[in-house]
Amino acid sequence: MKNFIVPVDFSPESITGLKMAILFSQKATVDIHLVYVLQKSAETDKQVADHEQAHAEESLVNIIKEYQPQLGNQSKLHSRIVRGRVYQEVVNLAHELPFSVITASTHGASGFQEFFIGSNAFRIISTTDRPVITLRKNYCPKEIARIVMPIDLSAGSRQKVPFTTDLARLFSAEIHVVGIHTSRSKQDVKKIRSYSSQVAGYIEGKTHCESNEVFGDNVPEMLINYANTVKADMISITTETTSGLSLIIGNTAHQVLNKAEIPVLCLTPQQLTKSGSFASMGG
Repeated sequence: MKNFIVPVDFSPESITGLKMAILFSQKATVDIHLVYVLQKSAETDKQVADHEQAHAEESLVNIIKEYQPQLGNQSKLHSRIVRGRVYQEVVNLAHELPFSVITASTHGASGFQEFFIGSNAFRIISTTDRPVITLRKNYCPKEIARIVMPIDLSAGSRQKVPFTTDLARLFSAEIHVVGIHTSRSKQDVKKIRSYSSQVAGYIEGKTHCESNEVFGDNVPEMLINYANTVKADMISITTETTSGLSLIIGNTAHQVLNKAEIPVLCLTPQQLTKSGSFASMGG
């Protein structure tokens, strides 16, 4: 968590991603990289292209001037203007910079283009193996004090534990380990309870941990309702597993990202396996 990539289209919604990165700067020294992607269609019209370029340059200068003083720990704010597909350019930069995290709004629109309205945010999550924090409705918490981390039968749901724990430690946040039960099968219930216990054991001593479980058929609704009940500031999910919470940005993940009022941390098992995981636990 050293480089934060923040796609912007200069709408208030997209600036929410910057506010989340600034929150991290108040806990550690980070580099924040604002990225604006020029319209490909403007290439054929030089006047439009020049106007967009000038507008982007001026807007980025103003943003840096306004938000740089809010950064802590000698963190720095950078900007970059590129041309291409939004999600590809954002992902390319994230892969170029080490220890990168993408913080992005799921909605936003500027005078030049519709930026995150549609599938760009979801394409970013689907295309990268870097952590992505999504925000919506122009909301960024002032602090991260509680993180909800669901656990189901899939190995992927446990692989997010180390990264989520590190993030929680940074903010001295408590983690709510929530067993997600969509079956009343004694065997399944026992497995999830065992997995949750193992996860809580890993977290114990690193940061405060609460354990709970919910039963039902609608996973997004159960998860979001629990997060609202405990007044959580973030939900941590994996986005590439074969069952449970995370399809490959399928219907369940879409619903969590679209309906959660709080930021959602999206992690992929592919990225997590590189630095150790819970893949060998249980099962």
